[in-house]
Amino acid sequence: MNKDMLNRLIQYKNVAMRMKELGFVRVFSVNLADALNINPVKVRKDFSQFHIKGKNKGGYDVDYLITKIDEILGKEGVEKVVVVGVGNIGSALINYPGFENVGIKIVAGFDIDPAKIKQDREPPILHLDKMKDFVQQENVKIGILAVPEVAAQRVAELMVSYGIRGILNFSPAKLKIKNCIVTDVHIEAELENLVYFVKNQEKISTTKEKQKDDNTY
Repeated sequence: MNKDMLNRLIQYKNVAMRMKELGFVRVFSVNLADALNINPVKVRKDFSQFHIKGKNKGGYDVDYLITKIDEILGKEGVEKVVVVGVGNIGSALINYPGFENVGIKIVAGFDIDPAKIKQDREPPILHLDKMKDFVQQENVKIGILAVPEVAAQRVAELMVSYGIRGILNFSPAKLKIKNCIVTDVHIEAELENLVYFVKNQEKISTTKEKQKDDNTY
């Protein structure tokens, strides 16, 4: 499965979940297509590839669709995740309630700053020294890395040695890690991209307006 297909499946599921919250029991390919701004034929083609079955003129059962996509994504129950680095980004991720809606649970945070350690809260914030035992006891395979750049490589290596097999990297560092899938999240770069495209769109609109005015007699 390529990345584009994976992203579409996740988006299909998110749309189905929103429709379920609104009280819908069935969803049609045109609903999903409109939400993703794609052709309904692509939706049906994607579903056919993964043997997701609907009813002729009856659409897809919402609960069935959500369950089926979870199976395709390999999700079995709740996926446990730890956050390493409890600064501004790490704290925001730990306190974000929306993860559980998609079967993901932040089970602990880790840091080296004694002032941030809060063992009695839920989820607990523990010292980095306790990460190995926690990860192995809880069988955690996914971690979010939100530490300063200077510490990122070393901390990532520790995470992998403890059993972490997937890292969502919020640090600026380009990690060199074996036996682990790393996804980088560069917020600054994404914002720069967004600023560029917004400004470029404004320039295009201004140019079109000027041309329109120039052609008006």
